[in-house]
Amino acid sequence: MAATSAAKSKAKPKAKGVKKTLVVVESPAKAKTIEKYLGRKYMVRASMGHLRDLPKSQFGIDVEHDFEPKYINIRGKGDLIKALKKDAKNADKIYLASDPDREGEAIAWHLSYILGLEPGSDCRIVFNEITKPAIQEAVKHPRSINLDQVDAQQARRMLDRIVGYKLSPLLWRKVRKGLSAGRVQSVTVKLICDREKEIQAFESVEYWTVGLKLRKPKSAMFEAELVSVDGEKPKLPDEQTTLALVRDIEQQELAIEAIKKSERRRKPSAPFTTSSLQQDAARKLGFTSRKTMMLAQQLYEGLELGRHGPVGLITYMRTDSTRISELAQGEAREFLLSAYGGKYVPEKANVYAAGKKAQDAHEAIRPTQVQLTPDEVGKFLNKDQLKLYTLIWQRFLASQMTPAVYDTMSISIRAGKRYGLRANGSQLRFPGFTAVYAGADTAKKEKDVVLPELMEGDRLEIARTLPQQHFTEPPPRYNDASLVKTLEEKDIGRPSTYAPIIETIQARGYVQRIDKHFQPTELGFVVVDMLEEYFKDIVDVKFTAGMESELDEIAEGKINKNALLKEFYVPFEETLEKADEAIGHVELPVEESDVPCELCGRMMVVKQGRFGKFLACPGFPECRNTKPLLKDTGVKCPKCGGRIVERRTRRGRNFFGCENYPECDYTTWDTPLQETCEKCGSFMLKHHYKNGRGLTYCSNDACESRIGHPINKELEKMRERAEAKRAKDAEQAAEAAAKESK
Repeated sequence: MAATSAAKSKAKPKAKGVKKTLVVVESPAKAKTIEKYLGRKYMVRASMGHLRDLPKSQFGIDVEHDFEPKYINIRGKGDLIKALKKDAKNADKIYLASDPDREGEAIAWHLSYILGLEPGSDCRIVFNEITKPAIQEAVKHPRSINLDQVDAQQARRMLDRIVGYKLSPLLWRKVRKGLSAGRVQSVTVKLICDREKEIQAFESVEYWTVGLKLRKPKSAMFEAELVSVDGEKPKLPDEQTTLALVRDIEQQELAIEAIKKSERRRKPSAPFTTSSLQQDAARKLGFTSRKTMMLAQQLYEGLELGRHGPVGLITYMRTDSTRISELAQGEAREFLLSAYGGKYVPEKANVYAAGKKAQDAHEAIRPTQVQLTPDEVGKFLNKDQLKLYTLIWQRFLASQMTPAVYDTMSISIRAGKRYGLRANGSQLRFPGFTAVYAGADTAKKEKDVVLPELMEGDRLEIARTLPQQHFTEPPPRYNDASLVKTLEEKDIGRPSTYAPIIETIQARGYVQRIDKHFQPTELGFVVVDMLEEYFKDIVDVKFTAGMESELDEIAEGKINKNALLKEFYVPFEETLEKADEAIGHVELPVEESDVPCELCGRMMVVKQGRFGKFLACPGFPECRNTKPLLKDTGVKCPKCGGRIVERRTRRGRNFFGCENYPECDYTTWDTPLQETCEKCGSFMLKHHYKNGRGLTYCSNDACESRIGHPINKELEKMRERAEAKRAKDAEQAAEAAAKESK
C-alpha cells in the first residue's frame, strides 16, 4: 500500500508538466462540442471569428506597393488575443480549425500571424462535420494553410474595400450623407430595380379558358379542358367570343378519340446545397436567408442533447455540392431498410451531378447521424431549429430513396369536327421517397385525380361548362427564394454571401421587404441609375459574374491576386474622377404628408430609413422632429374608439394597434377590415396563413358567428404553442440555474 502511494505521489509532478494541444475554432458552441470529442490532452478555444481586418477609419490598401493590405487587430479583441497567446505559449502543438472555406482559411492565416506560427507548417485541420470520428480523423492529418484560398479571400475583401471606400464618398457628395455602395450588393439592387420597372411597364391582357364537366351516362363526372380549335390553340380574348364558342360546343356530339395510359416516375431531389436550403426554407418555412443560415450554423456547431451532451447535428452548411460520402449513403440505406423496407431502397445508391460551376469542396448538407430523427431530437431544439433540421433530415433521406410511381391517364376528346378537349388523371401507385414526408407540415400535398372507366368511342354529355376569365400578370417581385435562385443562376456572389447581401441592401435603405417581397426605394432607383450611367461595370451582371470566376481561379492558383486588383483598380479610378466632375447634386423626390409638425407647423415629409418609412420635419436641421408613419386601416378601436393603424415590430413584422398606445393596448396580428359582421356589426379580421390562404372572421370574441368557427381552433393552437414555449423556456432556465449552482 505504502509503495503504491509513493508511486502515485511521484507521478503527480510529471502530469503537471505535460503540455496540451491547443485547437482554435471560430465559435464557443463549436469549441464546447469538439472539446468533448478530443479529451483531456486537448484544450479548445474560440477566436470568435476574425481577429484582424482592414481598418475602418482608413482605406488600408497601399495601391503603390502591390496593393499591400494594412491589417490591424480588431477593436475589442485585445483581451481575447492575449488569452490565445497565453494558451499558445503553454501548448505543445497548435491546430487552427476554423471553418473549411476561404473565409476560414483566411482566419487561420491571421491566427498563424498572431500566434507566431509558420503558415507552411502542419498547423491547419479541417472537417466537414462535427462528429467524434471526423474530429479525431482531422487531428491525425494536419496540413499547411492554403495560401491560394487566402489570396482569394483577400482579393474579395480588397475589391469590396476599393468600391466601398472610393465610391461611397461620391454618393455622400452627390446624393446624401451616410450612403454606401458595394460591389455585389449594387448588382443585386439593380436586379430588384429592373424587376420593378418591368412590373410598372407591364400592361395586363384579358384572356379566357373553357373547362367542361363531362360524363358518360350513369357514370361519375370528370373535368376536361378545351385545348384546340381547328387544330390550333384557342384564342379567346373576351367574354363575347368565349360564350359564343361555348354555345357552339354545347351543340356538338362529344366522343372519346384516344386514351393513353402510362406510368410516371418522380425522382427525389438532390440533398441540399446552401442555395437550395435557403430557397426551400423560404418557400416552406417562411424563413429569411439570414435566419436560415443562423439556424444552420447552430445545428452545425452543436446543441445540447440531454445525456449525449453537445452534438453537431448537420454537416457544414456552406457548400455548392450535392455529393454524399459513401459512408453516409451506407448509413442512410441501412436506416431506410429497417424503417421502410427493401422496396424503398434503390439497388444502387443515388448519385447527383454537381453544377458546372460547383467547387465541390464539401459534401451536401446532411444530418451527421441519420439515426437522430426529428422525433428523437425534437425535445432538445427550439421550434425553428427543429423545423430546419426536419427539412434537412427529410431531404437527405428522400434523396437516397426510390422514385414515387404514378399511374397516369390522358383522354383526348372530340367535340364535333372543330374542337379538341383533354382530360388528365393521375393516381399514386407507390409512394417511394414521398413516404418520408407523410404527415409533415412541409410535405407537398398531391391529390389523386381519378378518371372513371372509359373506352375509346364512348359518347359523352356535357353536365356543365366552366368559362373562366383571366388576365396576364406581371413578373412577380423577388422574395428570398427567387432572389437567391437568380443570384445563383447569374453567378453573382457565392452561396455563403447571399444572406449578407440581402441584409445589407435593406440596411442601406435601397430595398425594403413588403409582404415577404423586395421592393426598391426611391433611393435605390436613384443610386442604381447613377451607377448605371457612370459605373456600368459595377452594376453589370456579366462583369460581376466574371469577377467571381476570376476569384475562383485565384483560389485554384491560376491567377495572381495583385494582377486582378490592378486590372480592376486602374480603369475604376479613372472613371471615378470623370464621374466626380460630371455628376451634379441629385435631389431625391420628396413625398409630402398631410401631418403638420407640432413643433414648427411645417407639413412633415416621408423619409426612408433602415427600418422603413417615417415622418420627418422638412425644417431639418433647425427642427429635428420625427415620428412614425402610421398607416390608417379605416377601422375604429373597439376599446377606445381611436384609429387602428399598421405598426411594425423591432424585427420588421407588421401588426395592428390603436393609435392611442400606450394609453390603449389593443393589438392584433390579423388585418382589420372595413366590412362588418352580419350578426353583431363588429368589424371583421383576416387571418393570414403562410401558404397565402386567408380566413375572415368577426373581431368580437362573444359573437355567435364565432361558435364552431375554424379561427377559434387556430387561436387555441396558438395559445397552446405559446404556453408550451413558456413552459420549455422556464424548464431550460431552471436547468441552467441548477448547473450554475453546481
